[in-house]
Amino acid sequence: MTPLYSAAAGGPETEAMDAFGSAEQSRCALLQQGSVSLKAAPKKDAATARANPLIARYETILKRQELVWVSRRPFLRCLGTGGQGIVFLSQRQGADDFQRRVALKVFSPAPYADVASYETEMGRIASVAARVARIQQDNLVDVHNFIKHRGIRLLEMEWVDGYDLQRLCRPRVFEQIRSRVSAERWEYINDFTVTHGKQSLRFKPGIAVSVLRGCLAAVAALHRDGIVHSDLKPSNIMLKRTGSTKIIDVGSAFDLYDSPPSGRCTPAYAAPEVLEGQPGSPQSDLASLGYVLLEMLRGEQPFAGKSRFAELLRAKKEILARLPKLLPPEEFAYSELLIKLIRRLVDPDPAQRFPSAEAADLAEDGAAEFLRQLVKGDLASEYQADVRQWVEDIEQSGGVGEEERASPPLPGECTLSLVTLHPLDVELTG
Repeated sequence: MTPLYSAAAGGPETEAMDAFGSAEQSRCALLQQGSVSLKAAPKKDAATARANPLIARYETILKRQELVWVSRRPFLRCLGTGGQGIVFLSQRQGADDFQRRVALKVFSPAPYADVASYETEMGRIASVAARVARIQQDNLVDVHNFIKHRGIRLLEMEWVDGYDLQRLCRPRVFEQIRSRVSAERWEYINDFTVTHGKQSLRFKPGIAVSVLRGCLAAVAALHRDGIVHSDLKPSNIMLKRTGSTKIIDVGSAFDLYDSPPSGRCTPAYAAPEVLEGQPGSPQSDLASLGYVLLEMLRGEQPFAGKSRFAELLRAKKEILARLPKLLPPEEFAYSELLIKLIRRLVDPDPAQRFPSAEAADLAEDGAAEFLRQLVKGDLASEYQADVRQWVEDIEQSGGVGEEERASPPLPGECTLSLVTLHPLDVELTG
């Protein structure tokens, strides 16, 4: 496997860049710490130093306050493709057989007119990625580094051990569990976790809203830092083996006050105002999560069959009137609070949505209150434990196979340029 950094010059390529903070400030702090460490370290006599040459090397490291080494990233397999490039499973390979898996997103220059426009956009993404790296919220993917190799940019992120919602909800994945679990376990899964929906799996309301709460926590952390995710959809939401939720892929995220001039979106999950060319906002992120929630409850995209831009936009603007038909009858009658929650996420008017992700979670008609009502009605379960056990059932039955990984996206699931969407008769295909 070709290393990311060339070792020909005796060190990593000089273009490699670290996405984290001010290097000069960090160096000053380390110099101060190093000086204290050297003064406090016990002095070794000449005989001891000769017997253990590592002592001199250790002291040299502390004096130099800098390390340079070649870093190799083998591409183990493809994790996914999208409008910005390809994500690979890779791993850091350290000394003494240390290995740590990471996700590596390689940004393609193909969507850009020239090198200058690619460089400009990569600089913007690097700036946002550096801010995301400092957030460190449990439901948000960790960003490790932003790398430049021969002009091509790569984003190194935490590898999440689990499955994204898009692949996890394929009916074939669900059916393969059936022969591997007991009749009692199969009945429990269908009654309390997931069951068949119209097109994919349908989550039980408590599970769906629990997943939503994890998403809201991650998005709230981004919004507090002035960052809009702008591409929230099932393939960017993962359920870990632990049962917790993780928002991934911040490659499309942008500063709330510095949105990209020509944005991209995934039409089926974009808010109506975004489809009309307005910049994304915290409220447009909430609308995207509302569409995901509807899909989890319904077992089908709420806009399935809307293959043209004009009819998709119309359906989003009329969604409140369509809600009774979108939800299965048993879920529509489940709780008035559930309907209120959905309405305040997907309202076509951004001003009528929740004012923030925190409010969507904690307000009196928010997600947390809905789950509290389930507890009062003795209808609650251990949601994270149920998800963890379900993912474990999938893993023990063979996991998500290559057929599901390679399944093409449905119309509206592809990430497209907003410029190409403005003609009202455009077909929503990649």
